[in-house]
Amino acid sequence: MQERWQKTWRGSRYLLLGLPTAMATMMVLPLLAATALSTGLGGIGLVLFPRAMALLRRWAEWHRRRAAALLGRQVSPRQMALGTGIRARWRQVLDDPETRRDVRWVLRHIVTGVPAGFAALACVGTVVFTAFAAPLWWLFPAGAPLRLLGAFPVTGWGSALGMGAVQIAGFAALAYWAVPRLAAFHASRCLAALEPSAQDQLTERVGELTESRAGVLDAHGAELRRIERDLHDGTQARLVAIAMRLGVARESLTDGSADLADLLREAHEGTEEAMAELRDVVRSIYPPILADRGLPGALAALTTRSGVPAEIDLGDLGYLPAAVEAAAYFIVAETLTNAAKHSGATRVQVRITRDRGWLLIEVTDNGIGGVEESRGSGVTGIRRRVAALDGTMIVTSPPGGPTAVSVELPCES
Repeated sequence: MQERWQKTWRGSRYLLLGLPTAMATMMVLPLLAATALSTGLGGIGLVLFPRAMALLRRWAEWHRRRAAALLGRQVSPRQMALGTGIRARWRQVLDDPETRRDVRWVLRHIVTGVPAGFAALACVGTVVFTAFAAPLWWLFPAGAPLRLLGAFPVTGWGSALGMGAVQIAGFAALAYWAVPRLAAFHASRCLAALEPSAQDQLTERVGELTESRAGVLDAHGAELRRIERDLHDGTQARLVAIAMRLGVARESLTDGSADLADLLREAHEGTEEAMAELRDVVRSIYPPILADRGLPGALAALTTRSGVPAEIDLGDLGYLPAAVEAAAYFIVAETLTNAAKHSGATRVQVRITRDRGWLLIEVTDNGIGGVEESRGSGVTGIRRRVAALDGTMIVTSPPGGPTAVSVELPCES
């Protein structure tokens, strides 16, 4: 019971203070419109409008903190620190999604704050007025007596105390029931107006994931280059040195050491096989040609060595994360290999462009078509590589051809 009355008291203070602020907020939109339109008067609005929006942000934040305190929630502060320069300030105001939320809050605060504030004023004000006016009923003139319970005149102490008590109890009960609910409703609407919607939250989350994915791709690419460099400069170099020493030892043996010569020969051949396997591993992790020539040069080399005559068309690719470069290289390499082995094509066209945050790879051949991924073709491996980077892949290969492989890889950095 006591806690409920405390909520009623807090809700009354919240709504009674919110009533004049809601009425004052009615002037916000006309003032914003005036400052925006004043840009035609010597450019005054160019300076005033961003500052007016910054003041609105502070005004809305004060109400947001009040609403959060009433509901017992924690909210992070929203600030608008205007930059330097008129163009930068206007772009900051217009591009900030919080600006639209501030304007949305203005409308909701007026629509909900004024009725809720008047309702609280009616309940609380009637209780306070009755408590003071009923004992002073005798001060009212005979022609205009004090009236309680709507229309009943007070003619004596009995009616003053009786009807006064009934009116106080009735409006106190109404306040007890309605005021906390009205306050909670207004506060929740205030917070909802100033917080991102579900769609806005999803959009912001996608943006955060896009940035984090770009960071992961960069880190992944750096790690690939480090592993390739360590294997190439470290392990492979030591294997080469061991092979050379074994070769020198074989040549230094006398004819009477046949058994030892066989062992050295086997060790030498095994070392060279390990070196060949290591080179394949290094190329599969991060092709050294990418580090030497970049993606355009590496792809040009691929089409030159292709078993099928291939043409390549490269757009302006800009900077690409290393992991995306490696994926694009392997996708084109595997597609060219498939065309040479299975398609019977006489020509392959490779086209790579960049559209904003996506790298577009299109490989088309004039072969017999009929690609079936269920048979374990190389297309399955390409699809897995594309899926690892959250890309998309479409394969069109009707019987009789042609075969077209289209891949989109995210490359926003």
